[in-house]
Amino acid sequence: MTDRPAVLAPSILSADFSKLGDEIRAVEAGGAGVIHIDAMDGHFVPNLTMGPIVAAAARRVTDLPLDCHLMVADPDRWIEPFADAGAETITVHVEAAVHLHRTLTRIREVGCKAGVALNPATPVAAIEPVLEIADLCLVMSVNPGFGGQRFIPSALDKLRTLRGLAEARGLDPILEIDGGVDATNLAEVVAAGAEWIVAGSAVYGSGDPEGAARDLTTRMAGARAGV
Repeated sequence: MTDRPAVLAPSILSADFSKLGDEIRAVEAGGAGVIHIDAMDGHFVPNLTMGPIVAAAARRVTDLPLDCHLMVADPDRWIEPFADAGAETITVHVEAAVHLHRTLTRIREVGCKAGVALNPATPVAAIEPVLEIADLCLVMSVNPGFGGQRFIPSALDKLRTLRGLAEARGLDPILEIDGGVDATNLAEVVAAGAEWIVAGSAVYGSGDPEGAARDLTTRMAGARAGV
């Protein structure tokens, strides 16, 4: 397992957009290390959310890395707009990218880290051919499209399998998990190898995003120390 610390990546999908700047600053004060931006197009997933304009707005209020998760049917057309908006990481779905190797290569060419995401029903084998050029692997622990869903436990096995595959090849991608993570399953998620942990409802649904972020960050550090 890598020595990198576990990082909380609050998803602003669950934030109050009438005060987005304050919502982002709150989780930053609570110890978040990454801001997660869920872009959905109403085609790849049954929801329509935010685009590069929101990412650019987030960039103006925080220096934290922007982790842009593209749940879209045609990810290639959005690489440059999100890079220009200030994304550090751009993650695309293996199920949506027709030419996945080309897409990940292009993300790197525009100066971003390249991430690849797996839906719950997609096996880890689907990304083996591109593991060498993936800076980040995102395991979905819910079916993408909406916040507040229940955690799918099989995601833990995927994390372990991905780490084993990466280590066998001498690779060290960031492992990220997204969906249904909260204080009840956080220790399991960290023990399985997750490093970037996305939490939306558990942070912004609490009524105190700064306090919730601080609590989860503290729990993550404790869980990491015990692995």
